[in-house]
Amino acid sequence: MVSIPAKIKSRLEKFLEVDSSGYRRAILCIFIKVKKATIDELHEMLSSRYNVSRNTVASMVGYIHSKLGILRAHKESYKTPMVYLLRDEYADLLMKIVASTKKSTDFAA
Repeated sequence: MVSIPAKIKSRLEKFLEVDSSGYRRAILCIFIKVKKATIDELHEMLSSRYNVSRNTVASMVGYIHSKLGILRAHKESYKTPMVYLLRDEYADLLMKIVASTKKSTDFAA
C-alpha cells in the first residue's frame, strides 16, 4: 500500500513534468513563499511575469486543490473570495520537489 505523501509526491512530479510554460512551477513557488492567496492575488503575481489569464490561474489552482491535495480552501462568507492555503504537512515536500526539479524560469528564487 502506497502512503498518501508518496502519492502526492508522485502527482506533483507528474504535474511539473508537463510544465512547458513555467506557470505551474511559478504558482507552486508563490504558495511556498506566501502560504495563502486568492485567485486574484495569484493572477496579479503571475501576470507581472507571464501573459496568463485569470481563468488559467483559477484552473491551475483548482487542479492543485482537487487533484494534488496540497491546498486547503477557505471562504469567510458568500461575499468574500475563496482563499487557498498551502497545507502545513505538505510544505516541506513541496519545497523539496520544486527544488529537485528546478528550472531557470523559477519565480521565487
